[in-house]
Amino acid sequence: MDSIDRLLSRRTLLRGSLALGASAFWVRGAFADELSRTPSLTEGPFYPPKLPLDTDNDLLIINDNIMPAIGEVTHLSGRVLSQSGEPLRNAVVEIWQCDGNGVYIAQEDADGRDSNFQGFGRFLTGSSGEYYFRTIKPVPYPGRTPHIHVKVKKGDRELLTTQFFINGYSQNQRDGIFLGIRDPLDRELVLVDFKPIQESKIGELSARMNIVIGRTPEDSPDRPRRPRGDR
Repeated sequence: MDSIDRLLSRRTLLRGSLALGASAFWVRGAFADELSRTPSLTEGPFYPPKLPLDTDNDLLIINDNIMPAIGEVTHLSGRVLSQSGEPLRNAVVEIWQCDGNGVYIAQEDADGRDSNFQGFGRFLTGSSGEYYFRTIKPVPYPGRTPHIHVKVKKGDRELLTTQFFINGYSQNQRDGIFLGIRDPLDRELVLVDFKPIQESKIGELSARMNIVIGRTPEDSPDRPRRPRGDR
């Protein structure tokens, strides 16, 4: 993992809050060289009880359909990392979210559901820990601010379940799930910037967020740690 990417990962601790000092870029606690862990948040009631036939990482097109889903096209990407900054390979990243009308695929009988929106996707990370999805910018629905649900698995273990929120969206400050993260610094770890892609002719957005998890299946108390120079 190169030093620039590592610094960018740590930057998620403070989004421009330089007044707090350089020490705020490091996790609070005994291990000053570790990244802050992405907060765990509720799975919620809308994880698909039955997965769709198409579970790839493009949520805008279902199988060979021609008609795309309604919404602002968003390219969501990032890396899955351990707290020591190591990329996590062969991790399954899942996302699910409501469609542009505020309806989840789990609500299959709901009025107004966008039948062209896949609503759920998976991606298997490679050696860099990178994940990528093409989806839509999340929208609000009654009682919730816009968000994307995220789950990380490795083998038969669930490593993290969380939610991503739009940075700067006013309704965040009235959302019970978001406000359930008591520490303002931890809230920064689930806030994502949705930035226009300048060269896009259809108004596409880019959203990038690294996911930092805690103990992985490869970790164990007696597992030897590699010298820092080997990373």
